[in-house]
Amino acid sequence: MRPLSDTETKTLFEKLANYTGRSLTNLIAPTSSNDSPDQDRHVFRLHGSRVYYVRLSIANLATSIPRNELLSLGTCIGKMTKTGKFRLNITALDILAPYARHKVWVKPNGEMPFLYGGHVVKAHVGRWSEDCPEHTGVIVLSMDDTPLVGCTSLSYRAGSAYIS
Repeated sequence: MRPLSDTETKTLFEKLANYTGRSLTNLIAPTSSNDSPDQDRHVFRLHGSRVYYVRLSIANLATSIPRNELLSLGTCIGKMTKTGKFRLNITALDILAPYARHKVWVKPNGEMPFLYGGHVVKAHVGRWSEDCPEHTGVIVLSMDDTPLVGCTSLSYRAGSAYIS
């Protein structure tokens, strides 16, 4: 397990910024008002090709474990591809959802068609956050704020909103 290189960090932050915007700093910096030095912050670590989101104190303790014996640590955010791109994993939804810039809430009658791979039509949308531009990254939530399977893009077609 090692820290990300500069190019890997840039690629990761560009992808996360598509969904979180300026609140990306809240993922790394502590959120409480007192900035004591003993307060633990979260970091991103690379193990194999997977990127993990883990507390710094736990990441420091993991350095004593050999790489071939360490299976995982923290929450898997995604995977770095061989071409240098970053792909988000479904386990990142719980971390990204509170900080997401654009959100779409789906009514209960539209959850199952979306989970089975269909589009979310305008009739299934309960509400969405203001100022959602076309073809932007959104987090799809159920009406009780549970993040669903996808981080998707929002597009408009002939007066209807499709989430695919």
